[in-house]
Amino acid sequence: MTDSAADPARFFTRNAVDALPVGALARRLADESPLRVKLGIDPTAPDIHLGHTVVLRKLREFQDAGHTVVLIIGDYTARVGDPSGRSSTRPLLSGEEIDANAATFQRQAFTVLDPGRTVVRRNSEWLDMSMERLFSLARGSTVAQLLERDDFAKRFADHRPISILELLYPLLQGYDSVEVHSDVELGGTDQKFNLLLARDIQQAHDVPPQSILTMPILPGVDGVMRMSKSAGNHIGVTESPDQMFGKLMRVPDGAMATYYELLMDRSLDPREPPVASKRLLARTLAGRFHGEDAGIAAEQRFDRMHVARETPEEVEEHEVARGAGQVHLPTLLRDAFGISTSEGRRLLSQGGVKLDGDPLPASPLDVPADALDGAVLQAGKRRFRRLRIA
Repeated sequence: MTDSAADPARFFTRNAVDALPVGALARRLADESPLRVKLGIDPTAPDIHLGHTVVLRKLREFQDAGHTVVLIIGDYTARVGDPSGRSSTRPLLSGEEIDANAATFQRQAFTVLDPGRTVVRRNSEWLDMSMERLFSLARGSTVAQLLERDDFAKRFADHRPISILELLYPLLQGYDSVEVHSDVELGGTDQKFNLLLARDIQQAHDVPPQSILTMPILPGVDGVMRMSKSAGNHIGVTESPDQMFGKLMRVPDGAMATYYELLMDRSLDPREPPVASKRLLARTLAGRFHGEDAGIAAEQRFDRMHVARETPEEVEEHEVARGAGQVHLPTLLRDAFGISTSEGRRLLSQGGVKLDGDPLPASPLDVPADALDGAVLQAGKRRFRRLRIA
């Protein structure tokens, strides 16, 4: 790994896709003054997954080098809906949903970021602006300029709707950079247009334009689509060690090099058997978010279930409604296996029900729904279901 002190520009850009304008970040770093490094996140979902941590880990590198991260919770832009990479208009969330998601996002971001070097702002602080200021912001960009965006251009060519509100989104995101005086802004490759447009908006408001750094987008556990909770191919940072380990062991071999580079900060060793590389990845990431011992224990439970063949290779899936957040085990056993709730209670009392190989106690009978997603439920010796949260 490149030494951040010896060659900071090369260090920060080593696994990035774009560093624009060319040479701008190196010149800023050469000043040896602390930089304000911005990331904006719209809280459109309650949880952070490993895909989010790609950019968060890059931010942490800036923090460790003495720079300040400005984390903008887009509680106002979330009401618009980021059109980046979208083939249709995003569904709108209620204010209550956005506020709840924002609180969760901020808390989970600190599993990666250093709170002491993070400035957290909400863009509702300045985007609840007067019409006069909005007109001034909109006057500086053209429709033709906005339609250069790849997602807008495709939708326009296909005669699919583009709302006026969506056209405003890049302007609002760019104005965030004005308010926080960002020196550098990070984002995924799908954010390149927005990050560059922010430079124009900063200059129009007499603010020195930021450098931009775009990071690759992590594929999900399917190895194809980008990691996304809506696609059901995500691994959340608050998932249990067993869930993390099991999901990572399902990542296709072809995606492992990307996972290693973006999440392990190292290259995949082609001489290692794929299963050994996958085990190291799963053990390391489960340990990163839950402690080293938890990662080791998750691997041991995985071996007990899958290597020792206590669980069949093909397990029928059973969908569980999230409901109020708690799942009643006797009811779950009834629905999953077609037994009575009294039979389910009897099996629980006898230690005949296992979750990922571990016997479930007779009480409590209610468990959090999120703890069940991806887990294998076993009743007796021969009945198995892999649980999926609807």
